[in-house]
Amino acid sequence: MHKTAVVILNWNGIGFLRNFLGNIVQNSVNNDTIVVVADNGSTDGSVEWIKTAFIDVKVLELGSNYGFAGGYNKALELIDATYFVLLNSDIEVSPCWLEPLVNHMDNNPDTAACQPKILSYNDRTLFEHAGAAGCYIDKYGFPFCRGRILHNIEKDSGQYDKLTDVFWSSGACMIVRAAAWKEAGGFDAAFFAHMEEIDLCWRFSKLGYRIAFIPGASVYHVGGGTLPYTSPRKTYLNFRNSLFMLYKNLPDSKLRWTLFVRKIIDGTAALVFLSRLDFKNFMAVFNAHVDYYKAGKELKDKRVAVRKMEKVSVPSNVLNKCIVFEFYVRGRKTFDLINWN
Repeated sequence: MHKTAVVILNWNGIGFLRNFLGNIVQNSVNNDTIVVVADNGSTDGSVEWIKTAFIDVKVLELGSNYGFAGGYNKALELIDATYFVLLNSDIEVSPCWLEPLVNHMDNNPDTAACQPKILSYNDRTLFEHAGAAGCYIDKYGFPFCRGRILHNIEKDSGQYDKLTDVFWSSGACMIVRAAAWKEAGGFDAAFFAHMEEIDLCWRFSKLGYRIAFIPGASVYHVGGGTLPYTSPRKTYLNFRNSLFMLYKNLPDSKLRWTLFVRKIIDGTAALVFLSRLDFKNFMAVFNAHVDYYKAGKELKDKRVAVRKMEKVSVPSNVLNKCIVFEFYVRGRKTFDLINWN
């Protein structure tokens, strides 16, 4: 058994692996840490290349594309470690990036997960969309980060270099306590990809765990490696999975009203796409809601299961406002301008 397993989920990502796997191995592998590539049924020669180029890297061949959520669920069942590090294949790590994360987990047993500072690989003065300096959600389930509100990304000038509790840690790069992962049940495989880490961290919070941002570690993320940020498929997954997450996790007192308002906001977003003649993204939002209703029975069962594990009913670090309203109406486009009161 190793203390830490850095696990990279791969699906036809040989280009990213050629660029970044050597860097990850060089800055991660030691007596306590292994690097594992879990392959989601790639057909681009990824597996054969890894086995030839990196004999120190363990390869798990999952056989099919189970998505981000299902792929990690299957992979982590096969790995015996105290900590799992979920790391995207399109990330360059810095020297000693892992030590601050592991040290924090060692010294804070009530922490289930934490993340480093995630910066843009293409412009290292900027935060990266998927994680930045720690992540939150608003009352309607919209995610945002210290350093990234909606599509507005800030420059990193050290303004968020403070260890702090957050609501969720980015699946692009996060370290997770294996015992907490198992207690919470891992990712919801029905999400396939996108927002599954927010759903998981919400369950961590319900179990009484904390989530943290660690400023002493940095990684550099290309972003949009599997799906571009403007992809209708990404739009569909984000809108559908956000509804899944809200239904599963909201308390009874907030469920109906929150979902009612969220549906109005989503409808407005769909009309904006339509006004721009972006029919593919319009249909992505429409289909997301259709499939949310189709999943009603399964979601009810999952909501019951989540309620049974609940120790803390109202998680902290949720903005009790609409971040979309704050951004577009009040012009609060950077994290430091948000009024949490």
